[in-house]
Order: sequence, then C-alpha cells, then structure tokens
Amino acid sequence: MQLTTFSDYSLRILIHASLKAPDFSTVGEVSSRFGISRNHVMRIVQFLGQQGLLHNVRGKSGGFTLGRPATEISIGQVVRVTEQNLTIAPCFSEESQEGRCRIEPSCRLTGILKEALGAFLMVLDGYTLQDLLQGSRGLRQLLGMGEASTQ
Repeated sequence: MQLTTFSDYSLRILIHASLKAPDFSTVGEVSSRFGISRNHVMRIVQFLGQQGLLHNVRGKSGGFTLGRPATEISIGQVVRVTEQNLTIAPCFSEESQEGRCRIEPSCRLTGILKEALGAFLMVLDGYTLQDLLQGSRGLRQLLGMGEASTQ
C-alpha cells in the first residue's frame, strides 16, 4: 500500500506543528522547511483544520497549531481522513463495477486483503504524533528548528 502525497504532506505538517507546539507554525515555515509549495501547504492546513487536527488562526500574526495534544492524534486516524481511497484492489470498490473480477463472489483473496488493510491501519493506530517525536533533536536539526518550547 502506498500513501498519497496528500497524506505524506499532512503527516509532515502535523509533525512540524507537534515540534513547534505550543507555538504557532506558519505556512511559510512549513513550505520552506519541507520544500512543499505554499499552495499545497495552505490547502492541507485548511483541510486538517476542518478535520479538527489543527487549530488555524488567520491574519498577520496567525498560523496553526495542533487541534488536540499530540498524544491524542493517531497516525491511523490521520491516514483515514487524508486517504480518499483505501482500496487495495479494484474488487474493494463498492461504487464501480469496472475492473470487477469474475471470481470475486467466491474469492478468498478479497477477505485476506481486507484483513491486511485492517492490520496496517491497526498498527498505525498504535502510534501517535507524540511517538514520532522520540529523538526529536535530529528532526529539529534537519528542519533548522531550535530547541523545544517549554510547555
């Protein structure tokens, strides 16, 4: 399974916000630190705000921060809201008959793939944004960020 660029960038933005918390991050910071276009970052920040994962403040002194503590945001939750299509194979799609397989009604592979997807998401559910911050000194150095804010 491969995550979309949208999910990848969403996780990067959330990691940045986690590292910077409780201070606000800006679209410009994330754009320059990760090499992602400002338009992409703005669109994703807006989406993550709508999902309650970020708290967005508009204006000159605005920015964004986590919508909830990093310990309460699981990676699985982020993937579920950012991935529009978690279908591993065409036979997973309920909307379209395109690509349907003749043996689908009796196929055990579909069940195995659904089980694998469930296991994948269950593993991701076992980790939070806080878990990704373990050893954050290296992350901070790579992103050109200072030491952690005092909370």
